[in-house]
Amino acid sequence: MTDMLKGIAASDGVAVAKAYLLVQPDLSFETVTVEDTNAEEARLDVALQASQDELSVIRENAVASLGEEAAAVFDAHLMVLADPEMVGQIKETIRAKKTNAETGLKEVTDMFIAIFEGMDDNPYMQERAADIRDVTKRVLAHLLGVRLPNPAAISEESIVIAHDLTPSDTAQLDKNFVKAFVTNIGGRTSHSAIMARTLEIAAVLGTNNITEIVKNGDVLAVNGITGEVVINPSEEIIAEFTAAGEAYAAQKAEWALLKDAQTVTADGKHFELAANIGTPKDVEGVNENGAEAVGLYRTEFLYMDSQDFPTEDEQYQAYKAVLEGMNGKPVVVRTMDIGGDKELPYFDMPHEMNPFLGYRALRISISETGDAMFRTQIRALLRSSVHGQLRIMFPMVALLTEFRAAKKVFDEEKANLLAEGVAVADDIQVGIMIEIPAAAMLADQFAKEVDFFSIGTNDLIQYTMAADRMNEQVSYLYQPYNPAILRLIANVIKAAHAEGKWAGMCGEMAGDQQAVPLLMGLGLDEFSMSATSVLRTRSLMKKLDTAKMQEYANRAITECGTAEEVLALAKEYIDVD
Repeated sequence: MTDMLKGIAASDGVAVAKAYLLVQPDLSFETVTVEDTNAEEARLDVALQASQDELSVIRENAVASLGEEAAAVFDAHLMVLADPEMVGQIKETIRAKKTNAETGLKEVTDMFIAIFEGMDDNPYMQERAADIRDVTKRVLAHLLGVRLPNPAAISEESIVIAHDLTPSDTAQLDKNFVKAFVTNIGGRTSHSAIMARTLEIAAVLGTNNITEIVKNGDVLAVNGITGEVVINPSEEIIAEFTAAGEAYAAQKAEWALLKDAQTVTADGKHFELAANIGTPKDVEGVNENGAEAVGLYRTEFLYMDSQDFPTEDEQYQAYKAVLEGMNGKPVVVRTMDIGGDKELPYFDMPHEMNPFLGYRALRISISETGDAMFRTQIRALLRSSVHGQLRIMFPMVALLTEFRAAKKVFDEEKANLLAEGVAVADDIQVGIMIEIPAAAMLADQFAKEVDFFSIGTNDLIQYTMAADRMNEQVSYLYQPYNPAILRLIANVIKAAHAEGKWAGMCGEMAGDQQAVPLLMGLGLDEFSMSATSVLRTRSLMKKLDTAKMQEYANRAITECGTAEEVLALAKEYIDVD
């Protein structure tokens, strides 16, 4: 049966492939008394061996894609599986209680988990509890004959279906095989959407119930441009989607001709088009798409893809790789932005009622708890600065005193390195991300002390409108073109220019084709977006006249009262295909 779903078009592209459900299976079971305990022990041995084989493959894939260190967690899992004491106790429980393998496994592993979790003063043993929990789930799945999803093991063309995708899930996707993904929740600014655009994978999010109506192996047709998903499509629909995919590929080929061109408007004004990245591997896509800079390097993925805080040397190597990969073009590195929906298993974060408004980003970095972690990152950045044109950006700044505290750490660590005889570049710009309305309103004061602003519209919009951007009930309030948002942006740009500083934007709005004309008119200097949006934006800017865009933007912020009025006004100024 053919079903049609409509979701949020979150990443361009068209794909037709089989569904791969990234959904946790039901691992519940009943405790059963058995006579043949030998048969249950044999079942356990088969499940243990299957889990071992599976983990060995996952480990090999992880080494290839993420490196030896990131794969170390799987070594720990393999050690748990091979632990003779634990396996012996499970078999002893099966024999003594004449019970099924599932019950024996669960009773013994629960006991080990409780013991290890109780060792409050031993973080290493507490980590072992997490390893045992993971391994138990895998063995139980084999005993019950159900499949645990593993995004890294996908080895044929597939469309991933999930309730939501975590950043670590998305980072494991191999775009050679994963052609698209579709989720129940999320929107254009969720992390999964941003990662999809970076990976150049089509994505449709916020379908509400895709995981309930799709089975593994169903054929799906996905259009990330229109937000349409068709389940088990007819030959005619497959042909339609294939044609749409070919048309998009032809459009991309046309944009590709602008790869080495300058970003210049119809009246000769230059803007800087930059790209947002999450890992050093993304630099290839930045260069392939003709970006003139990296406008946002999200360093938190260094922390999220690690089993412990990344060392100064590990961070230095990552920053050096990006700076060298950009061949002297500017690279804006955002310091660690942990918190909100980005947690670290090895960093104990307080439970908060509203983590997005809580202890996160720079608030952690300049706290007593985060000081050592922050200094390590700053030292690594300073050491890397000799390899390119480094710009450092602090996220989630609300107060001038916060910026000054962070800048003080920068100055102290720079002095320390120079005293140690370590070379540091003398032209590092230090700026802030403007994502809190308080900072946007006080931009004239910040502009006296920072080297640049980069406007993070994803958070600026949700904080200004008091609307969670992940909550579909209030998604109508997430309005990039609302005059209130445009006035805040105008205020920030004007404040920067008054002090001879530059203002950029690294939120998703910078690559939004309806927002670009407005932002040009407001005088934004640098636009940073998913690498895949760069050439399309360059193509659009070539057709636009800056003076006309200035008039459009000025009228939008002085005459319009709604986002709808702003977009209606665009028709008077923009006539491009």
